[in-house]
Amino acid sequence: GAGHWGDFPARWQAAWPGRRVLVPDWPGNGARWAERSPATVGGLTEALRRDLRAQGVALGSEPVGVLALSLGAMVSCDWAQRHPRELAAAVLVNTSLRGHSPFWQRLRPARYAGLLRRSIQPTPAEDWERHLLAITAPLHARSPGAAATLIDWVRLRQHQPVSRANALRQLAAALRYRPPVTPPPVPLLLLSGAGDRLVHPACSMALARAWGCPLRTHPEAGHDLPLDAPDWLIEQVRHWLQAEAPTDQ
Repeated sequence: GAGHWGDFPARWQAAWPGRRVLVPDWPGNGARWAERSPATVGGLTEALRRDLRAQGVALGSEPVGVLALSLGAMVSCDWAQRHPRELAAAVLVNTSLRGHSPFWQRLRPARYAGLLRRSIQPTPAEDWERHLLAITAPLHARSPGAAATLIDWVRLRQHQPVSRANALRQLAAALRYRPPVTPPPVPLLLLSGAGDRLVHPACSMALARAWGCPLRTHPEAGHDLPLDAPDWLIEQVRHWLQAEAPTDQ
């Protein structure tokens, strides 16, 4: 959910102080944890668009830039393909798309098997979140800020729990999504972490080759790039916007 972004939205806002920064939750996550999650990427896209309209975003007339991670990147890709006039640019972080990479790279089996075992077995919330943090953000997990992040994640797990059913629906959405053969007609930047233990970095490389879009890879960061290397991420986006999207408003 939105709470898992930590202080990154504030960092992003500081980098672009004239922009309005929104961190929406889709059904089944965050503040909307009690709602039923759509089981398709298209359904998640439409839920996101409805939420943004409800927050006063004039889609189609107000330029929207998107930064999205993993499944969120799939949703952004679908959004850009079906409603390109609504997006000014999209930055996709550590994503993988069916048809561009083999299944074993898109979902590294050993890591997901371990997470599945822990989800089935009774596991204290703090142990679960510590394990998840070590897998998704290995650099941050070894930093002084890890303890505070762990406290936040345990609190979110207790107050905004993602049900097993919603987690499975979102996993099904990711696995079933068929991306477009050609890139969406929106400026795209791909970012990845060479230390990603959930999705193989080769997935972003394959997508960059297929779509001819730029890819920047952090040499050590993991799957949760905004948590592991927030300043690096912001600088990559800043340089890209300056060099490749000079009309950005």
